[in-house]
Amino acid sequence: MTASAHALELLKVAAAAADSKAGEDLVAIDVSNPLPLTDIFLIVTGRSERNVVAIAGEIEDKMTEAGFKPLRREGRAEGRWVLVDFGDLVVHIFHEEERVYYSLERLWKDCPVIPIELPAPRVAE
Repeated sequence: MTASAHALELLKVAAAAADSKAGEDLVAIDVSNPLPLTDIFLIVTGRSERNVVAIAGEIEDKMTEAGFKPLRREGRAEGRWVLVDFGDLVVHIFHEEERVYYSLERLWKDCPVIPIELPAPRVAE
């Protein structure tokens, strides 16, 4: 089984939002085969607690604008690991230290990685 077109659409919006708030090292993993409840994990790193919370907020805002509401969210108060569940897409925004410690990419290494296409940066004139 592979990620649905709907999940890929969610990924595109969420990844662009994360990138716009300086989210780093974005990785999308197709977990549709082993997990029946979701298709994609998007993993993002923030440089500080404030950055992690800002990335999570921007993702929620842009996803809501696009018509996708979160089903649940966790960890926003601490700003170390924020999880936002959009059904077919689950976004994990980690502080750098937590990203290394929990190493979700290692846990899901048997699942395919989905290439992420981000909008080209604007050039100032």
